[in-house]
Amino acid sequence: MKILIIEDDLEAAAYLAKAFREAGIVSDHASDGESGLFMATENSYDVLVIDRMLPRRDGLSVISELRRKGIHTPVLILSALGQVDDRVTGLRAGGDDYLPKPYAFNELLARVEVLGRRKGTPEQDMVYRVGDLELDRLSHTVRRQGRELLLQPREFRLLEYLMKNAGQVVTRTMLLENVWDYHFDPQTNVIDVHVSRLRSKIEKDFDQPLLRTVRGAGYMIKEDGHTDA
Repeated sequence: MKILIIEDDLEAAAYLAKAFREAGIVSDHASDGESGLFMATENSYDVLVIDRMLPRRDGLSVISELRRKGIHTPVLILSALGQVDDRVTGLRAGGDDYLPKPYAFNELLARVEVLGRRKGTPEQDMVYRVGDLELDRLSHTVRRQGRELLLQPREFRLLEYLMKNAGQVVTRTMLLENVWDYHFDPQTNVIDVHVSRLRSKIEKDFDQPLLRTVRGAGYMIKEDGHTDA
């Protein structure tokens, strides 16, 4: 099992990492909400352990943004706020479990193990397939005809979003918001550049094109794809 600990108390985070390691669980650490959000978005984890009170972006905001992005990794919230209303707020924000501080590590470990056995999304949503192209969200790998294709993190996110919406036109605005987290048009050709690179990687040396440019609308990935522009 691999988990991400988002905790600004460095001493507490070090203790947790050591204790989890002794229990056979690998962990990464982020010390603020923005870094934690980035790591949870760019990498695959079995469980996220998130402190509620964090600098730069609070824990509940991190969880809400992950859910908005379609990332359903199980989340255990740690917080000094332990009243019923606090727990309800945390669960409604998208958390799967809530453990008030102070806590016994054995209980934390047991809760993490339970969450680790739970599937964050249906199995069919963990692997996207379009024709002979396959994207595995858990292992963070992409293969075509069984051959692994090496993508940069942003290229992976772009392909993941396109495959999630396979057969549908994905607009530039949708890509800016869901792949680049921009809620405005930066007036650059960043999308065109990344789409071109991605197309080269998933179509070079393969007979059938998959990634289609829909003139004046956006992009679409489908099995019988072809380029209009």
